[in-house]
Amino acid sequence: MVVRDAIFAMVTTIGIPGGCQGYPAALCSRKRLAIIAAMDTDPLVERYLTHLRVEGGLSRNTVEAYRRDLAKFQAYLDRERITPVRRVTADTVRGFLKALNAASLSPVSSARCLSAVRGWLRFLRQERIIDENPAVDVTAGLRGVRLPKTLSQREVAALLEAPSQATPESARNRVMVELLYATGLRVSELVSLEVAQVNVEVGYLRVTGKGAKQRIVPMGECARALLQQYVEQVRPQFLRKRVSRFVFVTRRGGPPTRQAFWKALRQRARHAGITTELSPHVLRHSFATHLLEGGADLRSVQTMLGHASIATTQIYTHVERERLKQVHTAFFPRQGRRKGKPS
Repeated sequence: MVVRDAIFAMVTTIGIPGGCQGYPAALCSRKRLAIIAAMDTDPLVERYLTHLRVEGGLSRNTVEAYRRDLAKFQAYLDRERITPVRRVTADTVRGFLKALNAASLSPVSSARCLSAVRGWLRFLRQERIIDENPAVDVTAGLRGVRLPKTLSQREVAALLEAPSQATPESARNRVMVELLYATGLRVSELVSLEVAQVNVEVGYLRVTGKGAKQRIVPMGECARALLQQYVEQVRPQFLRKRVSRFVFVTRRGGPPTRQAFWKALRQRARHAGITTELSPHVLRHSFATHLLEGGADLRSVQTMLGHASIATTQIYTHVERERLKQVHTAFFPRQGRRKGKPS
């Protein structure tokens, strides 16, 4: 129980300025917290995580995110001495959300925790371990619409056209950035892309996304040509007659890590003079937003992004509307009169 109290005290402060109050910085790392949570995971939670991994087909990163969120709930239950799980009520879940709010977790993070708890309790109900799901009618409160961060088309062009160094790594990263923007892949899908998933001649990818769901994504002529050049000229420099099933490889023959690509992307952004905080997901957001700005229909964008629900894709229509408002405010000739200025 002491361990779980420590987990709750630490994990609920992740992402808060000032770090984990009262705990050494080394104990506050996401990796360390994941290790501690895994050591003390409730058997029923572990059973649910196995279900997500085996039957749900979720990735390791997604399952670990569920583990961290459920570790917070476990710690709360232990702290309030609410055991066994049959004693959990809707008020218990609401009390947990209040505790997260008191720990200054953002509404988005609290909503994600609630989703994890609700899914776990639903699983226990299906397994007939509990009679009802007490979280089914609990809400996380109002969440403001947080618009995705995107680059302008001019910024994307500067990023793609930034000069590369004369190294195989730089050439590989250039192609990865181009492909990421051209297809809207998740970074995990990009770095784990396999040769068997690519049709360079026709110009499309067969991507396995969340929940082991496959989708077909076209890549465009520019990305196709660069990828073909990489496969024929650059990739052999890394492999040196070795064999790898991955498209993008390092000198060791394996795929680059997400963190390594993130670092390379930010370095390239600096060289391009882009001051916006950039991540691989910003390029994914930009891909979707620019498609909609160009007239693509929402359902096609949903398919290419691999969203299970079109409601997730609709957030990009908010981005488009927000930009239209900004353009109207800046350039409409009678805008000044509305502010009390002569036209």
